[in-house]
Amino acid sequence: MHTVGLLVYPNFQALGLVVGTVFEYANLMHDTPAYDFKLISEEGGAVMSSQGFSVNTVPINKVGYDTLIVTGDNECRMPPASLLDYVRNAPQHSRRIASVCTGAFVLAEAGLLDGKRATTHWFHARDFQKRYPNVQLEEDRIFVIDGQVWTSAGMSAGLDLALAVIEKDLGVEVARMVARKLVVYQRRGGGQSQFSALLELNAKSDRVQLALAYAKENLGSELSVETLAEAARLSARQFSRVFREETGQSPAKAIERLRVEAARMMMETSRLPIEVIARETGFGDRERMRQAFLRAFGQPPQAIQRASAAAELAI
Repeated sequence: MHTVGLLVYPNFQALGLVVGTVFEYANLMHDTPAYDFKLISEEGGAVMSSQGFSVNTVPINKVGYDTLIVTGDNECRMPPASLLDYVRNAPQHSRRIASVCTGAFVLAEAGLLDGKRATTHWFHARDFQKRYPNVQLEEDRIFVIDGQVWTSAGMSAGLDLALAVIEKDLGVEVARMVARKLVVYQRRGGGQSQFSALLELNAKSDRVQLALAYAKENLGSELSVETLAEAARLSARQFSRVFREETGQSPAKAIERLRVEAARMMMETSRLPIEVIARETGFGDRERMRQAFLRAFGQPPQAIQRASAAAELAI
């Protein structure tokens, strides 16, 4: 049986606890229980979260765990020096060490990320890079695996990391069943971006949101201003004006962003040829998609496809 310890310390961010549900459901989906999951702290007992409630924990096991997962807090504060020492020595007694969100700061402070690839929440990425210049931070990744060390982005990305752990331990089908049980719309690969084009467009009115939702569902079609205006129930002139006022960009630029995001997601979750992805996401041909990727990411689709394939091989 795989032993998993989720390590918390005072003022931890409570959403990190959700990874425990992934292992709970893995046991339910598997023929026999596969994981012995424990919520752990240095001394055991009640540990206060950042939201003001406490959780009950058991003391850390000096022998170690198959998988040790470290949570973080909202302010990126460090745990006591004695707990840092325990994390620093974790590679000697744990097969896999992972962090959720700002837990990467703890791993870095303990020296476990020196010279390694890692990720953390995008909001704290600049601070992380200043504090730990020897870490190869990949701030746009959902999770990163480098040897025995796994790091994830913001809190919800902990689900993706935990599902990847289950896939590694128990296989794709069990991970898929757990994701379905958790009502996870899509099990994201580690290379997927932390950012959402729809969220960043920040449309405020129902009509612009309707147009964007229509575009998201019909990226393979010709999405002219007239078509989007009809979905928003506005004239083309009104729609263009309102859209730019709310999002700060033209409908054409926004649609390109949605198509780039969809194309990148297809690269990370399938092995479809670039020509097929370009066609299905509305670019029409690979050259138009290439130019859009260069504008969005500064690199062509092939580079992102190779990076995604390399990330998957690391799991």
